[in-house]
Amino acid sequence: MQIKEDFEIKNLTTYKIGGKVKKVYFPETQEELSELLCELDEYIILGGCSNVLFSSNGYSGNLIFTTKMKNFEIRGNNVFAACGVKAPLLAQKAAEQSLTGMEFLIGLPGTIGGAVYMNAGAHGQAVSDTLVSCTLFDKETKEIVIKQKSDLEFGYRKSVLQKGRYIVLAAEFELKQARQEEINDLMTQNLNFRKSIQPSLAYPNAGSVFKNPENESAGRLLEQAGAKEFDFAKVRVWDKHANFIVNKGGATSEDVLELMVKMKNAVKDKFNIELIPEQIFLGDMSEKEEELCNILYKKSQK
Repeated sequence: MQIKEDFEIKNLTTYKIGGKVKKVYFPETQEELSELLCELDEYIILGGCSNVLFSSNGYSGNLIFTTKMKNFEIRGNNVFAACGVKAPLLAQKAAEQSLTGMEFLIGLPGTIGGAVYMNAGAHGQAVSDTLVSCTLFDKETKEIVIKQKSDLEFGYRKSVLQKGRYIVLAAEFELKQARQEEINDLMTQNLNFRKSIQPSLAYPNAGSVFKNPENESAGRLLEQAGAKEFDFAKVRVWDKHANFIVNKGGATSEDVLELMVKMKNAVKDKFNIELIPEQIFLGDMSEKEEELCNILYKKSQK
């Protein structure tokens, strides 16, 4: 297993933001990851870093990356994937077997572990639609357990995994057969739609900034509140979709948080709706970051 010290986390985050991490581990198997989780008392575990804002102060603890855990298998209509498998790759491999249900994953830059954790979804599809079960590490008992879909408390961008007890090691999905041409057409449509309104990673970003309120679009609310005009020295709101923040170059985590607060306040002032961040803040917080996170998340995050 590869281990690195004083690692520049910004090299792996899609925002291209983040300071040095004391120690970073890259397990390659479920066994390596499980042993590591038994040994370490404190850690952060990440996959594709695509929904994350990492502190420019870095992190004075242990960080585990799952991206080298890339095993997957397709048996009939069932897909088995380790937590580090890239979501778009799995969508492509499912399509090659004429299996439908994962087309929405084609444009998501994250991993399967992250997708299950947040119940990722787009274009009318979501992880919870096809997931059968998960192999998890139980942090309380230090054991590997299997949980069925019904145990995972899925909701919009929510799962029981966000409560912190369990860590995804692998997931099983059950898909349906469909014509390969139809599957490929749907994936092409999804990619074209994303390209038309969302910034590519050539413009460093971490995906949607805020969750959609019930029966409403965060992007629409932000646009109506004038957020597309918000342009700071090093960060700005994307001009084609108001629910994205772009790092113009050299931005810090504080820059992003300050822009997020301005966006949140604009919607609150105009519509009296409290937007909730979809992006997760991680790392060692400065006093200013703690203040901003208290506004955004209604509680400080570690």
